[in-house]
Amino acid sequence: MDLKHSHSVKLNDGHFMPVLGFGTVAPRDVPKSKAAEATKMAIDVGFRHIDSAYVYQNEKEVSQAIRDKIADGTVKREGIFYTTKLWATFLRPELVRPALERSLRNLQLDYVDLFIIHIPTATKPGEEVIPKDARDKVIFDTVDLHDTWEALEKCKDAGLTKSIGVSNFNHKLLEMILNKPGLKYKPVCNQVECHLYLNQSKLLEFCKSKDIILGVYSALGSQRDPTWVEKDSPILLEDPILNAIAKKHGRNPGQVALRYQVQRGVVVLAKSFNEKRIKENFQIFDFELTPEDMKAIDGLNRNFRFIKLLFTVDHPRYPFSEEY
Repeated sequence: MDLKHSHSVKLNDGHFMPVLGFGTVAPRDVPKSKAAEATKMAIDVGFRHIDSAYVYQNEKEVSQAIRDKIADGTVKREGIFYTTKLWATFLRPELVRPALERSLRNLQLDYVDLFIIHIPTATKPGEEVIPKDARDKVIFDTVDLHDTWEALEKCKDAGLTKSIGVSNFNHKLLEMILNKPGLKYKPVCNQVECHLYLNQSKLLEFCKSKDIILGVYSALGSQRDPTWVEKDSPILLEDPILNAIAKKHGRNPGQVALRYQVQRGVVVLAKSFNEKRIKENFQIFDFELTPEDMKAIDGLNRNFRFIKLLFTVDHPRYPFSEEY
C-alpha cells in the first residue's frame, strides 16, 4: 500500500502524508528499546507515518523497527512516511546537510520523507542538546533562518528528503520564510503543540490560507516529562466534556481527541508505548463527531501550553510570545 490513500493528505509539493502519525518521543527514564518495540506494534496495527527527531536520541532503535517490518514483509519502504527534525544546535546553514546525513546514517535509510526545523531558536553548535555556560544560562547562536531554509531546500534537491517543513513556528516566523527572496519551496507543514486546551484555530486558519499543513503534537495532552512540562499541568484526558462525548460514541477520550483533530483537517501524532493504547489510537476512522461535538470541543480551548520551551524564552525568536 502506498501513501496515496484515503487517510492521507496531499502536501503542497505533491507528496502524500498520512493524517495519523505515530510519535516516538519518550521520557529519558524509558529504555530506548521501548521505542523499537512500540514502533513495531504501531506498524503492525496500521500506522504508516512515523515521527522522530535527532533530539529524541532513539532514531537507531526506531529505524531498526521499521527495517524489521520491511524485512518481514509487513510494509515496503515507500509505504512508510518518516519524519526527522533539525535540532537548534544545527541551524547554521553549513551544518544542515551534515545533520541530516548523520540522521540517515543512524537510520540506515537513503532518504527521509520529511525534514523539519524543530525549533526556530538557534543555540550554540556542538554535541550538547541544550548548551549552557558556567552560570547555567543557555548559549544562543545568531543565525539567519533564510539561510537555514535554503540549506533545507538543497537537501530536498539532493534527494535526501522528499519534503521540508518547520515546527514550533508562529505565523510571523512562517511569513518570514514565505517572504524569503528567491524562495524555492514553501514549508509543507508546521508541526506545533495543539489539543483541546490549545486548539490553535488562528494558526490553523493562517496555515490553510498558505497551503501549509498544520501538524499536531501533544494532541492527548503530554507525557508530563519534567524536563519539558510543569508537574501541575491539567490532565487533558480527564476533561468531563471530552469524556461525555466519548461515552456517547462508545469510544475512549483519546480516540475522540484524535478524531477531533483529523476532522479539522490537520495531521495528528499519537504517542503511546502501550500496546492496547497504540491499537485504540489507530481506531479513529470508523466514527465521526457531530458538528455539535466539534463545537463543544472547540469551547474547551483555554490557550494552555504544556510545552513552553522555556529554555529559549530569552531568544529574540522565541515563538510563543505571539498570540499565534
